[in-house]
Amino acid sequence: MSMSPNQGSTGGGTLVTFTGTNLAGATAVTFGTKPATGVTQVSPTQVTAISPAGSGTVGVTVTTVGGISNPVPFFYVDSPFLCSLSAASGPLAGGGTITITGVKLSTATSVRFGANSAVPTVVSDRQLTVTVPAGAAVGPVAVSVITPGGTSNSLTYTYVGLPTATAISPITGTSAGGTAFTLTGTNLVGAGVTFNGVPATAISVNPAGTSLTGTTPAGTSGNASPRAARATA
Repeated sequence: MSMSPNQGSTGGGTLVTFTGTNLAGATAVTFGTKPATGVTQVSPTQVTAISPAGSGTVGVTVTTVGGISNPVPFFYVDSPFLCSLSAASGPLAGGGTITITGVKLSTATSVRFGANSAVPTVVSDRQLTVTVPAGAAVGPVAVSVITPGGTSNSLTYTYVGLPTATAISPITGTSAGGTAFTLTGTNLVGAGVTFNGVPATAISVNPAGTSLTGTTPAGTSGNASPRAARATA
């Protein structure tokens, strides 16, 4: 007899399918010493049941009018818990790689970003990396990790639009740099500013992402083109 899946949450509630021979007339499914619920005869070769709460590894048997099957191992897995994301925001197009830290992550099968999912790379039981999928809209989404043990708590990740700059004040400064400036625009949270490719310093953005202050870098005399850009995660 085979079983799928062969692992599930310590809290129970996993729907398990058993496939084998002579399963007609199944009357009970037992996980260790605990009875399963929702035992359903699908066909003479297939039975489904819902796992009870448990821990560790237990042998699972199916009881029919002809007797008790051979036991097959079922592994109970704790639910994961998330502690942090290496980046809390990124572009609406996705594509950046972030690190998720927590516990019980080694069996992770997917990471949800709102309604979208991505397949993670397991680094250890305490760490995953994942490429952020594209978002459906600008704004915050809940991030959670899915494992056979269940779904984790959620952390917040915010999708942001492309930054745009509409004005800068003052429009002149010394070639030695060090001029304080204010740049206005949209979606400036997390953005940096460059002057002819040289980054400005002391960047500070208002919570609404519509205004940014900083200090100009040194440069040659002449026109410079300030550019606001955001690094990917």
